[in-house]
Amino acid sequence: MGAIKQRRIVTGHNAKGKSIISFEDQGTNVTHIPSWEGLYVTELWVTSESPIENRGDKDRALRPMKHDPDKHGTIFRLVEIPPESKTTFNAKGIFSELGSSNKPSDSDSARHPTMHKTNSVDYLVVISGEMIMQMEEGETLLKQGDCIVQRGTNHAWINKTDKPCLIAAILIDAIPAP
Repeated sequence: MGAIKQRRIVTGHNAKGKSIISFEDQGTNVTHIPSWEGLYVTELWVTSESPIENRGDKDRALRPMKHDPDKHGTIFRLVEIPPESKTTFNAKGIFSELGSSNKPSDSDSARHPTMHKTNSVDYLVVISGEMIMQMEEGETLLKQGDCIVQRGTNHAWINKTDKPCLIAAILIDAIPAP
């Protein structure tokens, strides 16, 4: 099993200022998280400033994995959540390997070992599969096409099916929530 491949098209400008297709591939920065067998994160684009600089021809997705966006930054990524019945995970290892500054506490882990939050507002769309989004109080089943606005809240992704769940996520730096 490997990361689900999705087509990535990034536009830009040539030396004459004309619009071009800068990159057309399947996302070149794919990270497997060894502490959660079957968890893959594909960085599609990353920015570190606001307003965003749209000039240049550098592939901004090519950087070491970092869970949270930089200050004033954004991340556009794909996350493939494997079925829990077909994998094991080490929650503390996962967040370390993701480069997360927000580590789950023991009390966070009481509901689910991967309970965590980010210092961002996250816009997510379920591309395929389904999973449960668990909160500190309550949960909901997410299915293909569902859209989520995650506002710096403590949450866990739980896949109780037998197939991976693929989500597209856009993370935007935000003031940390309580």
